[in-house]
Amino acid sequence: MQIQPIQNEYEKEIVDLILNIQQKEFNVPVTLEDQPDLLDIENFYFKPGGTFLGAFIDDKLVGTIALVKFNDEAGAIRKMFVRKEFRGKEFGIAQKLLEELIAYSQKNGVKNLYLGTVSILQAALRFYEKNGFITIPKEALPNDFPLMKPDNVFCQLTLKPTK
Repeated sequence: MQIQPIQNEYEKEIVDLILNIQQKEFNVPVTLEDQPDLLDIENFYFKPGGTFLGAFIDDKLVGTIALVKFNDEAGAIRKMFVRKEFRGKEFGIAQKLLEELIAYSQKNGVKNLYLGTVSILQAALRFYEKNGFITIPKEALPNDFPLMKPDNVFCQLTLKPTK
C-alpha cells in the first residue's frame, strides 16, 4: 500500500469512492453538489495549509483522508473513507491514513484536530475513540470550525508537539 498527497487529477476516483460509500453504503443524504470541495481540492485543502491523502493498492484508490486547516493551530479531518473490501485490521488502511494525517498536522503546527461525523457511522466513532479522540458537544467546537450539514457527532484530539 502507498499513501500520497492527491489532488484533482484523481477527481473521478475520489468522487466515485466517497459518493458510493456515503450514498449507497450508508444512505447519507449528501450529493456531490453538497461537497464542492471534491471538485477543488487544491484551493479547499492545500492552499490554506491542509492536505488530501490517498491510499493506493495496485494503483487503485482504496482510501482517502483530508485535513482542512481552518486556523493556525486547528484542523478538521474530512473525507475519511476506505473501500468496504479494504477495511479492517488486516489491511490497516484507515489507521495508516490517520497516522499520516496526524504526522502532517504536527509538522505544520496544528495543535488540535476536530471532526464531525454522523451517528450512524458507529464503527468510525469507535475507530476515532480508539485513537484518542474524545466526543465533544457541538457548542465546544471552535467558532471557525467548518461545519458540514449532515454531521451530528463531533470529536477532538489534542496533538502532542513533535520534538
